Amino acid sequence: MRRGDVRVAGGMVAQVAPALSRLAGEQVVDCAGGAVLPGLCDHHLHLHAMAAARASVRCGPPQVRDAVALAAALRQAGPDEAGWIRGTGYFESVAGHLDAAALDRLRADRPVRVQHRSGALWMLNTAALAALGIGIGRPGHPGVERHADGRPTGRLWRADDWLRQRIARGSGGPRPGPGPAVPPGLGPVGAQLRGFGITAVTDATPDLDDAAITAIGEALRRGDLPSRVHLLGVPLGRGVPEVPGLSVGPYKIVLADSGMLTYPELAQRVAAAHAQRRAIAVHCVTREALVLLVAVLREVGPVPGDRIEHGGIVPGEMVSELAVLGVRLVTQPGFLADRGDDFLDGLPEPERPDLYRCGSLLRADVPVALSSDAPYGPADPWAVIRAAVSRRTASGRVAGPGERISLAAALGGYLGAPEDPGGEPRSLRPGLPADLVVLRVPRAGILTPSSPVRAVVAAGALFDRAGRPGS
Repeated sequence: MRRGDVRVAGGMVAQVAPALSRLAGEQVVDCAGGAVLPGLCDHHLHLHAMAAARASVRCGPPQVRDAVALAAALRQAGPDEAGWIRGTGYFESVAGHLDAAALDRLRADRPVRVQHRSGALWMLNTAALAALGIGIGRPGHPGVERHADGRPTGRLWRADDWLRQRIARGSGGPRPGPGPAVPPGLGPVGAQLRGFGITAVTDATPDLDDAAITAIGEALRRGDLPSRVHLLGVPLGRGVPEVPGLSVGPYKIVLADSGMLTYPELAQRVAAAHAQRRAIAVHCVTREALVLLVAVLREVGPVPGDRIEHGGIVPGEMVSELAVLGVRLVTQPGFLADRGDDFLDGLPEPERPDLYRCGSLLRADVPVALSSDAPYGPADPWAVIRAAVSRRTASGRVAGPGERISLAAALGGYLGAPEDPGGEPRSLRPGLPADLVVLRVPRAGILTPSSPVRAVVAAGALFDRAGRPGS
């Protein structure tokens, strides 16, 4: 990389040259030898879930590691505006299989909901079940798990929107029709992301409702979020408000372990999206989900922009199949540093090389983009980049040494445009939007443990490393 100066004017990169003379009235940021890069793009996260998580009690590792600590955390937690206790990040290593009875023993005086760290499951105590009107003979949401006699267990699968709406309506029991749900504010989330050097994001939340889409658009209009927001969860046939920087991406389809779509159901959804000239973004964590998607794409046919979300398990024999189909993979190697030991311990030895593949996919010319899946994975892109390069778990084990990638490739995984994840990394060129990250170190120093960010330029405005407007 060469040393030089970058001039920003009118929200755009105006000049890039070995040396530029200062113009009257210009503000100068001395990079002190640190690299200047295009702003990063997190290609898969969940904005409103990140905002909600900031106001929640942590119920899983590393903050909470056993049942005693979980009980203390829930006991000390204060209720939200609706009178609920909200917990996040739970994992079975803390206190085993949680249901209503188990949560009642931890805290029973208020409605409690605890989210599994996968984001797919909510666990509710008895007071929460009563507040939601979930009981015998009351159908509720199809994700309500029940005992053989019809009693709810307290476990609720993939029902985020339904749960949010019911809580927003208050605890007066069931009423007909959906109630309004006011999404949480996004300002603190936007500041956190800018502080990481992220100037564009793709929100991967499925089935976004009008309130969520409007709230994201308004937050973007106010400048509360990074400069560009790409939405996967916009329903088919719908658009988004005309807000600069807001765009519709591929159509999100979830292949969940709980209630997996059938082959005909998935084929119909893929064909419907393609018929409306939208690519698809399919949540595939397991081997079974990936096999199903590949079989459907063989029949229906892929279109440019089709993408796989997560790729938690990619069997080696399917790597070439993905290359032939021309799909791209948006994955999260940060999970390896965050919970890789649990993954490795839970997988048979022959399947461990299949975990969050990167290197073998790139060698097969499958486009790979990196992302966080925040709040379910670590939001810090520099931690994700380090994990992609080292593949080390918290204990120091290496999860698939053959899947390591170079620093350049890992950084490139965050430099693709939102509409082109895994595509050509963006570079600093005149005429492009002034979305930049200024580092404290040269590129080679990115792998140091601390954050390398000195400052961020988003839409031409300067912010410090905390995401606050710079001076």
